[in-house]
Amino acid sequence: MDLNSLIELLGEKTSISLTGLIIGLLFGIFAQRSRFCLRSAVVEFWNRQGTAKLAVWLFAFSAAVTVTQLCITFGWLDVSQARQLSATGSLSGALIGGLLFGIGMILARGCSSRMLVLAANGNLRALLSGLIFAVVAQASLSGVLSPLRTWLSGLWTIDGGTRDLLATFHLGHIGGVVFGLVWLAAAIHFSRRARLSWRERLGGIGVGLCIALAWLLTYRIGSQSFEIIPVQSLSFTGPSADVLMLFLSPPGQPWDFNIGLVPGVFLGSFIAALWARELKLEGFKDGHSMRRYIAGAACMGFGGMLAGGCAVGAGVSGASVFALTAWIALIGMWAGAGLADRLIDQPQQPPEREKNALGEQAIQP
Repeated sequence: MDLNSLIELLGEKTSISLTGLIIGLLFGIFAQRSRFCLRSAVVEFWNRQGTAKLAVWLFAFSAAVTVTQLCITFGWLDVSQARQLSATGSLSGALIGGLLFGIGMILARGCSSRMLVLAANGNLRALLSGLIFAVVAQASLSGVLSPLRTWLSGLWTIDGGTRDLLATFHLGHIGGVVFGLVWLAAAIHFSRRARLSWRERLGGIGVGLCIALAWLLTYRIGSQSFEIIPVQSLSFTGPSADVLMLFLSPPGQPWDFNIGLVPGVFLGSFIAALWARELKLEGFKDGHSMRRYIAGAACMGFGGMLAGGCAVGAGVSGASVFALTAWIALIGMWAGAGLADRLIDQPQQPPEREKNALGEQAIQP
């Protein structure tokens, strides 16, 4: 059965929602098994203590960039109408939002996608942080925080036609492929230094392939649909807010790619953890830690909506199509997280290893 027949059988909305569900399920499995997390990669990078988490992130990043650009080169994919490239962008929002998101990652000890993955494994700290993240994201989109977001976004804007970095620097999509392969070589180098397992390497690559697959399938379904279906890839700021509103709204609300994505990631991570016998209920250890995670989740919710994407949405999906604002947001996340880790965590970090709030081993000082 071809894609057009599937759309006729299931309908356009069901097809795109099912696509989000399946890609989300794969992402959840790969992210859970590889321990994919931007926060962990940033902490390793700034503290120069190991390269394992950095290698996993680079595998995902390079795979997303390389495969997405190859699909565009072969004419299978057209992202010119994606919001990251076609709509008016905010440079101020990308920078400020990226910095806030990076700070939030350190406070909450995990990025938004990692919180969703760990919540499915029984981590109640991640579950509460994810709920706060979704509430603040929705408040930033159309609630009490939206005027502040709109004002900050309007400080420095850029036209949609000038957001493509490959076009700006006349590199072409072949240049994008080469760029991705360079970072793939870096990922292989760091993985060898860290003696990364094949499971973690393949998991990181799988995360990146899910991002490229989302670009490709949403484009293909949208090009054969009578309704407007935007070409998009993975992100967790807007989709988390969408799923929250789905539960709070009357029944019968329309479904889309985002509505399928979040439950898919949760289910995929749950299946992977169940298979590996890693399901475990975990809670907060004290009130101070709870306040810290709530503050971090709030920073990520507002920062992600202001930046136009989270660590995955801007940091990998947007970067894979070389959107200027996505790259600025990604740089802001690395800078904000590095600064927050240096000022907040390093002075307080004990000499022995201990588990962080979301269940991973903290980096030794």
